[in-house]
Amino acid sequence: MTLRPPCSLLPPNKELGKMTLRPRGLLPPDKALVKRWEREQASLRKQVVEEDTEEWQRCPAFSGLKRIGGVDLSYIKGDDVNACAQLVVLSYPDLKVLYEESQMVTLTAPYIAGFLAFREIRYFLEALRRLERSQPGLLPQVVFVDGNGLFHYREFGLACHLGVLSGLPCVGVAKNLLHVQGVARGAAHSSRIAGLRSGGDSFPLTVDSGKVLGKALRSSDGSTKPVYVSLGHKISLDTAVRLTHLCCRYRVPDPIRQADLRSRRYLRKHFPS
Repeated sequence: MTLRPPCSLLPPNKELGKMTLRPRGLLPPDKALVKRWEREQASLRKQVVEEDTEEWQRCPAFSGLKRIGGVDLSYIKGDDVNACAQLVVLSYPDLKVLYEESQMVTLTAPYIAGFLAFREIRYFLEALRRLERSQPGLLPQVVFVDGNGLFHYREFGLACHLGVLSGLPCVGVAKNLLHVQGVARGAAHSSRIAGLRSGGDSFPLTVDSGKVLGKALRSSDGSTKPVYVSLGHKISLDTAVRLTHLCCRYRVPDPIRQADLRSRRYLRKHFPS
């Protein structure tokens, strides 16, 4: 599989280069910027493919799937500008690390809830392109993202954004429930979580419109707290949930877990303070 050409990247935003980043939540977000990002999300949302597109996705044992990617961005405590962008590629089904890259990056976009992709995605795309240039045989066939996909305020979370711009199948896996279109944490939701008896059990996240945007998944027998799975691009929800479960030796799927562990290890080594 070849990534989409570099022109698929969002063009650099000149206004962002002039911004002074601020600690999260201290000032209201720029309304013009939010509107522009909303338009870009709406435009890209039309390109999301919500079904299985690859031959391996249609096989009960995922025959043909050999490489799974995971991405993560880890921040330095007290620093809202510098971060470590991490890409890992794991073998499947044994989940051994085949490739890893830790790259320090300087963030140029502000943090605004619901628009995380505009802050982080370019660094993941750049990492994938470096891998494609240097070792194309290790390019992942699917990428796991620590965040949401279709289960998002505007049905276009980080996993969708990365999938559309890279052309790769993507899965979003969030550790916390995003309150979306009537789905919220409460007694009813907690009761359904309690009904997840063993690893692989799940229930749908159905929004006010009646559409299922994701699923809560008990990812392993040893974890009682679910993760929230939603498709990102070029994969169906059922396939995304099944693959997530098979990639979980602990609560969080190994591609995301390894990306997080290695980015944090890099920061501890190079920024011990």
